[in-house]
Amino acid sequence: MTGRHTPWPGVPADANAPDAAAPPEPAPADEAALRERLTGAVAASDAPDVVFAVSRHGRRTLCSGGTAPPPDVPREDLRYETGSASKTFTALLLTRLIRRGVLTGGETAAGCLAPGTKAGPHPVTLAHLITHTSGLPALPADFVRRGLPAWRTNPYARYSAERLTDTFLHHTPRHRPGTRWHYSNYGVSVLGHAVAATVGTAWEDLMTGQVLRALGLSGTALRAEGPGTDAVGHRKDGRTPVPAFDAGGFQAAGAVRSTPNDLLTFLEAHLDPARSPAAGALRAARVPVLRRGAGHRHVHTVGWFRHPTDGGPMYFHSGATLGQQAFLGFRPDTDTALAAVCTRRFRARDPFIATAYALLADG
Repeated sequence: MTGRHTPWPGVPADANAPDAAAPPEPAPADEAALRERLTGAVAASDAPDVVFAVSRHGRRTLCSGGTAPPPDVPREDLRYETGSASKTFTALLLTRLIRRGVLTGGETAAGCLAPGTKAGPHPVTLAHLITHTSGLPALPADFVRRGLPAWRTNPYARYSAERLTDTFLHHTPRHRPGTRWHYSNYGVSVLGHAVAATVGTAWEDLMTGQVLRALGLSGTALRAEGPGTDAVGHRKDGRTPVPAFDAGGFQAAGAVRSTPNDLLTFLEAHLDPARSPAAGALRAARVPVLRRGAGHRHVHTVGWFRHPTDGGPMYFHSGATLGQQAFLGFRPDTDTALAAVCTRRFRARDPFIATAYALLADG
């Protein structure tokens, strides 16, 4: 699959401008009608625990439910695993470090991880890793073999950071970096370790200081704490619980767990960057950097998928772990953000992501 890759982080000069002039704020949406739609979305998701959270013009509406008995802690107060939606947090961290001049995005990943490494004619850069154009596969070649003993519980936990970086340093990309798009948990995970090594700060500390604390996300973490704080995931049957997700060496690609309200705070910052200390990075995170597919109809920013709607672009990212799913999205044209989470592993024809996507796309 070929594509047109805009060199990044050389984003367009209008990176600080919104997608379009903000529309006049209308009267508050009909709360009863919105709540009815959210109640329907919760029921359609068919999972033990479900929360749909919407922010419109700064006004929040949360609806929760599920097929399991209500937990002791209200569902909307628990932390949920966001899986690959964590990459939007990673993208914001990288963008913020670049805006502050700590990094450029053009650093070679091998050079970051093993200083003194001689760069070849086409090295993999940090920008390639975050935009899924590094030429790396979705996962390391030996991931299945190493994770197989814990395949139903926590295969990622069996793949350490040391193993991941060593595998990368000895891997030859199948395609020249920057020429093809291929979604890669592997690549974004390598990015996390490369950034941490270059800055000289542990990944967890970087994310906490530069993103979570900066945006006031006190209900967001990179590790599970236990019952009463973290929601419990379930297998495809919707009944059998699974252990809390351990990202192992793949932290940058999928470790974020958060409450629905914190996820809305994160999304609201993207809708209204001016109120955030990370304003420049949040604005840059909305700028298209990659177009691919027939007619270049698939558009990506540094961390978000970007699809058109009748009123303007919508930005979104979904994620899944072995027992939970998440969907994050926002629309500047309607000043709407949507965070949806559930505690059932993705299965064939699963309704959750499609329901969340349609709710945001329909306005």
